[in-house]
Amino acid sequence: MISQRLTSQRGMALFIALMLTLMISIIGIGIIKTSNDEVTIAGNELQEMVAFYTAEAGLEKAAAALQTYYEVHGLSPSTMPAGTESLASATIAYVTNDMGPYATKKLTEGAFTGLNASVKTYSIQSIGTSLIDGSQVSLTQEFDCALVPIFQWAVFYKDELWVEPVYDMNLDGRVHSNGNMYVRSASAGATMLFEDRVTCGGDLINGFPWAGSKGPVQFTDKDGNHIDQKQDGNWIDAAYANKYQSYDTWFEASTALWGGMVRDQSFGEKPLNLPLSGSGDAHKLIERADGGNVDSYENKADLKILDGVPYSWNGSAWIDIAASLPAGTIKQDASVEFYDHKEKKQVRNTQIDVGLLSTSAYFPNNGIIYVSDQLSGSYINGTTLVNGDDLNGKPMTVACENPVYIQGDFNTQDKQPAAVMTDAMYFLSNNWNYANSTEFSSLSSRIPTATEANVSFITGDVAPDIAASNHQGGLENLPRFLEDWRGKELKIRGSMIQMWRSQQAIGDYTYGQYYTAPSRNWGFDTDLSDPSKLPPGTPSVRVFQRMGWKQEYVGIATSESN
Repeated sequence: MISQRLTSQRGMALFIALMLTLMISIIGIGIIKTSNDEVTIAGNELQEMVAFYTAEAGLEKAAAALQTYYEVHGLSPSTMPAGTESLASATIAYVTNDMGPYATKKLTEGAFTGLNASVKTYSIQSIGTSLIDGSQVSLTQEFDCALVPIFQWAVFYKDELWVEPVYDMNLDGRVHSNGNMYVRSASAGATMLFEDRVTCGGDLINGFPWAGSKGPVQFTDKDGNHIDQKQDGNWIDAAYANKYQSYDTWFEASTALWGGMVRDQSFGEKPLNLPLSGSGDAHKLIERADGGNVDSYENKADLKILDGVPYSWNGSAWIDIAASLPAGTIKQDASVEFYDHKEKKQVRNTQIDVGLLSTSAYFPNNGIIYVSDQLSGSYINGTTLVNGDDLNGKPMTVACENPVYIQGDFNTQDKQPAAVMTDAMYFLSNNWNYANSTEFSSLSSRIPTATEANVSFITGDVAPDIAASNHQGGLENLPRFLEDWRGKELKIRGSMIQMWRSQQAIGDYTYGQYYTAPSRNWGFDTDLSDPSKLPPGTPSVRVFQRMGWKQEYVGIATSESN
């Protein structure tokens, strides 16, 4: 009996072992199948990712081709970027479509939000296809080339921007620098306040490159709050390397403080340039059109004054109008010469009576006047605008390759869009007298009275001398002075643009020798935000933006999708 019972139990154990083996085999087969499926899925996802990034590369290639063509040729391409390319494991096919002529739009992206621009849009489609399993992704994106009128910035510097006011100074419009921005207040009791967006294509730095030169600065956040650049003993700028409220980098700290209203190259900001057709040298805008200078404003003007002789464009030829203008409209004689104590040279002056010119029959139809004096000698050539308080309802732009001196109130009656483009921009007060500015006259003989000007200007400066710790005056001295302005106000409303290094007025900046600073009541003219109120011939900077990205197709390549 015992032997039979044991034999029966051995049979049951064998059965259980076989069943367990079967179950384990089934589970193993399932695991293997699941693993194979996951490998297949992972492989499919990998190839879809390959196709996606390949399609992205096509978008980048087309956008880069558009941008390069603009930068090289100064205009839109006649042949749209398109092509196919084979990579190691994928192919790209991309096409570009021109979506029509330029249209005026308000920009809505990034640091350019709110600016008006003339925008040309392109649509790019790119298809990436995996050569491994045929996975395919189709992407489209809009690419905008926008021409933004430069006078929509309160301050714009093509080169680096330096500013160190001794007294409180507010900038109430947008500020941009293509290079580094060096900002500080020159005294502990003063504050430099930026009230709008600040961008630069280089680094934003508090202080100057020489030691002991930091000072109070405030930027405005997205909610309108004025936030100090110094926080918990740390200067929050591009050199920032310490922790501030757990933020390790300048990008993180500045984003937390100002919400994207302060952006430099760490945020992807880049230089903004004029769409020049010639050498790429912006100074060519104010130089004569001789020698094929296609960028010269002489080509745009309907009135030009060359070496003191005025010419009017009659639609087919330039006509000498010296004998036809009202007497005294243009003067170029010893009675209007004076000594520029900054340049330490006598000024051979072309004086233009704006009041007489604006009421004459020869005021330019398009409002653009070009002036150039190239007569040689030991002096410096210059142009002075006088009697310009009332432009008599005539918008005007004066482009001059010499220094320009605005004497007295300018454009204060029935304000009109007005601008000056010059090698160097000077403001002379209502009390200016040529006789009081001789080579041996003292600063105390040149006492100004309060003066006002409604004008935008594009001008040059002198490159800083780092070795001598001389910033050459900075933004606060971009408009130049020759009088003892202490306690007197100069009110300016407009836009201040540094677009080149001066080539004629290149004297070193010093303080207290040839001038003292006015009370600076300077501000952005908000009328310039209206495209209909810009000065004639306002230059534009070119901005490129990638817009409207979307994924249109994900699947397997077929004859229809190829």
